[in-house]
Amino acid sequence: MGLRSGQGLAEARAICPNVIVIDEDQAAERRLLEGIADWCDRYTPLVALEGKNGLFLDITGCAHLMGGEASLLGDIFKRLTQMGFEVRGAVSSSPGLSWAMCRYGSDCIVSDEDREERLAPLPVAALRLDQRTVVALHKLGLKRIADLIRTPRAPLARRFGTEVLLRLDQALGDDDEPISPRRPVASLSAERRLADPIQSPEDILFITRQIAQCLLSGLEARGAGGRLFELVLFRIDGQVSRISAGASRPLRDVDRITALFTERLACLEDHLDTGFGYEILRLNVLHHQPFESTQSDLAATDRRHLSLSTFVDQVAARLGSDCLQTYQLRESHIPERAEVFMPAIEALPLGKQVSAASQTHFRSERPVRLFRVPEPLESFAAEIPDGPPARFRWRRLTHQVARAEGPERISPEWWLDDEEGATRDYFRLESTAGYRFWVFRKGLYERDTQQHWFMHGLFA
Repeated sequence: MGLRSGQGLAEARAICPNVIVIDEDQAAERRLLEGIADWCDRYTPLVALEGKNGLFLDITGCAHLMGGEASLLGDIFKRLTQMGFEVRGAVSSSPGLSWAMCRYGSDCIVSDEDREERLAPLPVAALRLDQRTVVALHKLGLKRIADLIRTPRAPLARRFGTEVLLRLDQALGDDDEPISPRRPVASLSAERRLADPIQSPEDILFITRQIAQCLLSGLEARGAGGRLFELVLFRIDGQVSRISAGASRPLRDVDRITALFTERLACLEDHLDTGFGYEILRLNVLHHQPFESTQSDLAATDRRHLSLSTFVDQVAARLGSDCLQTYQLRESHIPERAEVFMPAIEALPLGKQVSAASQTHFRSERPVRLFRVPEPLESFAAEIPDGPPARFRWRRLTHQVARAEGPERISPEWWLDDEEGATRDYFRLESTAGYRFWVFRKGLYERDTQQHWFMHGLFA
């Protein structure tokens, strides 16, 4: 009809009055491209987005699984065409050359010997240069890549900088250009391609167990166990579902790995659309850690520990990794910064627990209940200027101090610059009613004119 991409709407309607105009939805197009990228994971895990309507696939070491590069490219064309897409593609040893042949050349497979010959007749825009540089090159009569190849490199660098030469070298394969995969590459992966699609959760778990068995040899060779697993389900209509499950300890047991996805599928059963079934199932190990092989004693004293990790794995798989939390100690003198809460599924293998000796040391000095945020209180006359308060008001109640012990001076880390970086003097107070408090004064009496009192904890 004479229409072209980027043409003005008024001109397009003048050429074709009946043209149908639909507003562009960039977010929807982006989601569509990401969906196609997920679908392309069946060919290689190294898939990167390129612009608004392109994909880079690094098929190094994967082409032979599909019968070669020509067979792989043909399969992609056939399947995407059946889905209703118009698709073009090229295979070469460099991303730049493949991009140039796909956009400005023809669908083909370019060998290393033919790279310069196939690239030379293409326009300079095929080097992924910006429009301003392309126009400047055209003014100098450099319209084809062959013109750039024959031109001395030094004048080009002085006139246009290094970008033109860099793009040329990348297209010719003289300069490496790694692609950035949109998803982390699994350290281990195994898959099963099915002749007949499956739909039921029981069949999915049965195949998952078989795939997990195939991963054991790879984990044993690395002396590792899986911490984060991902089950990828490829539906026959192109939809891809990803189900992740983590473990509190490195796993190398097929039953426990299968149990993780049993809980996940039970949780997602109402939200997982199986459609007409899944034709490919893949199990990835996204994160692994060294696996320590231990033998239980005859009394099996470690059964409680194993049952705890199993419980954490099952609950986290069903309700999420943040549903169970525990604390870990941190090296900080400030009490509220001395510990941090984190998911139990991540903290359990670290083994950083408080020893009995440290608990005994602080049992008589630290309160049972520590406020996460110290609460301000109003202090009344003290016996000595830098001593404990004789009376104070907290939460609308006035307390008369009967006994006091302190101060215990806590200085923060020298690199802290916020309000919590001030020196604190802590006192253990006991009121006439028998309540015991842990309070502190922020700032030094002999240096700071503005001093404030805070309630930080309660003793039993």
